[in-house]
Amino acid sequence: MLNLQKHSDICPANRVSQIKEYYFSKKLKEVADMNAKGLDVISLGIGSPDRPPHIRTIDALCEDSRKEDAHGYQPYIGIPALREAFSDWYKRWYGVELNPKTEIQPLIGSKEGILHISLAFLNPGDGVLVPNPGYPTYTSVSKLAEAHIINYELTEKNGWLPDFEAIEKNDLSNVKLMWVNYPHMPTGTPASINLFERLVAFGKKHNIIIINDNPYSFILNEKPLSILSVSGAKDICIEMNSMSKAHNMPGWRIGMLASNPQFVEWILRVKSNIDSGTFRPMQKAAVIALSSGPEWYESMNAVYRKRRKIAEKIAEELGCSFNSKQTGMFLWAKIPDHITSSAELADKVLYEAQVFITPGIVFGSLGDRYIRLSLCANEAALLEALDRIKNRLNK
Repeated sequence: MLNLQKHSDICPANRVSQIKEYYFSKKLKEVADMNAKGLDVISLGIGSPDRPPHIRTIDALCEDSRKEDAHGYQPYIGIPALREAFSDWYKRWYGVELNPKTEIQPLIGSKEGILHISLAFLNPGDGVLVPNPGYPTYTSVSKLAEAHIINYELTEKNGWLPDFEAIEKNDLSNVKLMWVNYPHMPTGTPASINLFERLVAFGKKHNIIIINDNPYSFILNEKPLSILSVSGAKDICIEMNSMSKAHNMPGWRIGMLASNPQFVEWILRVKSNIDSGTFRPMQKAAVIALSSGPEWYESMNAVYRKRRKIAEKIAEELGCSFNSKQTGMFLWAKIPDHITSSAELADKVLYEAQVFITPGIVFGSLGDRYIRLSLCANEAALLEALDRIKNRLNK
């Protein structure tokens, strides 16, 4: 008979105790429970595009999947056609020349890249500059790597841009990485060449690797920009990009990073010891998606523009204010002064109106006076959310 012993004396690694389950992982379980009870929650929480990829992309996936030789292990560096497609995409849209053999590494999504970069460059105790507010994974992965996190503040007063003078008041002697994300999530602040030039100069001055996480540059954004377009940026910068947002492929988990050959090779050492290459039919389909013309991006943004107008009405109904020039697939809105916190407002909307929105505190302490509304719900759902908030919320 199996002897079931108590395991209460077993402790996880210190790195596990440093982090919590991802907010959306926990909250979506709660939403699922509410839906199971028949409450029909409308989710305006996560940024998961609800529309499919281009039909040619899906056709390419299906066609290659039927081939007998399609199902084996794939190269860690991706198939040549995918690396070349990423290179062509960067040249066509960002004006950046990338050597497909040495300067591009395909990824199983950007979140994977955050981990691989951190493991490739950080020793325990090394410093990492992390934005507040910012994508929570920058913080959690830095903790997993046992790094020393130095938050740099982004404020509405400063246009949600780094205050380089304030950052330089910290001891930067042991800092190895700086995470940036422009166009910025969650605030929707667009990128600019001036910002990228300052970041490259800052990185070179302090010998800090600048990583720009760049998945939102095609969403409600007039001109996609890359930090690698700045002269000399490859020497000190890494840029990550993704098929998730711009090509409606979040579940496919296909992304990439680009940098100088030495950085790419070091990251590959980590990646090749952790996972394998992406399913080949998905890579071949991604090649087709990357060849999309301007009409694809315009049709996608036409949908988001209509949704954005409804999201703005929802924010106004909640008494929130916002910058109408935001980019990306979210609306970042400041909560009314009489509301104690973003979590209070988000819970009120969820439990009274059955609409799930994201409290800004998820992205850091400086996000607590804000909420984030996703545009990844169709117009009917957004209009229903607006109606519920108007009629069900106890104001």
